[in-house]
Amino acid sequence: MTTARPASSRRSRTRANGDGTVYQRKDGRWEAAGYVLAPGNTRKRVRVYGATRKEALAKLTEKIAASNRGLPVAAADSTVSAYLAHWLDGVAVHHLRENTHNRYAAAIRLHLNPGLGAKKLARLTTRDVRTFLDGLRTTCQCCAQKRDSVRRSCCAIGQCCEKRLSPLTVTYVHSVLKSALEHAIREDELPRNVARNVKTATPRPRRFQPLTAAEARQLLQAANNDRLHALYELALRTGLRKGELLGLHWEDLDLDGGTATIHRSLQRTRTQGLTVLHTKTLASERRIALPTECISCLKIHKEQQQEERQAAGTGWTDNGLVFTTPNGKPLDPTNATRRFRRLLHNAGLRTIRFHDLRHSTATLLLEQGVDLVVIKELLGHAHIGVTAGVYAHVRLRLQRQAINTLGSILSPTDAPDDPPTPAVVR
Repeated sequence: MTTARPASSRRSRTRANGDGTVYQRKDGRWEAAGYVLAPGNTRKRVRVYGATRKEALAKLTEKIAASNRGLPVAAADSTVSAYLAHWLDGVAVHHLRENTHNRYAAAIRLHLNPGLGAKKLARLTTRDVRTFLDGLRTTCQCCAQKRDSVRRSCCAIGQCCEKRLSPLTVTYVHSVLKSALEHAIREDELPRNVARNVKTATPRPRRFQPLTAAEARQLLQAANNDRLHALYELALRTGLRKGELLGLHWEDLDLDGGTATIHRSLQRTRTQGLTVLHTKTLASERRIALPTECISCLKIHKEQQQEERQAAGTGWTDNGLVFTTPNGKPLDPTNATRRFRRLLHNAGLRTIRFHDLRHSTATLLLEQGVDLVVIKELLGHAHIGVTAGVYAHVRLRLQRQAINTLGSILSPTDAPDDPPTPAVVR
């Protein structure tokens, strides 16, 4: 005779209306299903899985709670476009910087949604992703984004400009899709990441033209009378990024000990304008030694800043920054670039990017035989492979010089043979 289960036990396992259902599958996993808010102000049934009943129930409860807060929850039967919108504004926004989030949004709006947005997330295949990426490489973007019809140019007038995406941009779009689908796997929406199965060619690194030693000396000599002389000295002698230089505070400098602590960066964002943020990675947070020339320039710059403070009076903005405008406000990165280009022109030097000063520092150090590990720590790279990859051309040139030096030693000459080694008396 079967004993009936107590009524209190049955009631404890009864789910309230709207809370969904939880049951164990034949494969041993637990499945929870319930209705959540979906894009388009509709409700869809979603399913989540877990190794235990508690785990599956917790996942479903989290999705329902997010839905009740008004956040659309993408399901596997939703479109790629709907899922990307959910991932970008509900997930990625919490761990991405604003500028990075804007770049992700542009990649989704301009490329992913037009190419894959209408497909169902659960039915997206590796072939779909490969075909999409191949289309980005070969299709004119003016025609693909319908810009030609607005401007009455390109394909709209029968003269295609054949403006295709660079390999670097294609790789970036691919990485955004991979990141989004990886989250779908963690949420048990997809069994595998089909975008990860597509292999793309590694884009060639951007070419840069660092300054030679003679050009670097010429630049520093031209900057002697510049208001931001200390900025260019620091950029060339330490390899700091432009944002790190402009975000530097006086409290970060130890002029007596000759060190600088790098843990902030000045950036312009769409919502907050000029703002000082933490460095992007932990590797970028570092303490570097300051050359004697930089210490002297910074002391002079500090005295000049005190004079500007007195001249500005009540109009001075006190924010503790090392490099500011004459009234103490943060120095806009774009304006710093303009000043740098004028300095290059006045010095009679070719036009380069401000970031190429950083490349110039590393290149000159490598050519002087400085160890790659030291350069990696000075530049704040996360891995030494980044340093080795960016400056591979310099290392190749040094290898060629070393091989030529060895060749000159091994080449036959008319010089007499080396004298015999004297015998060792034991």
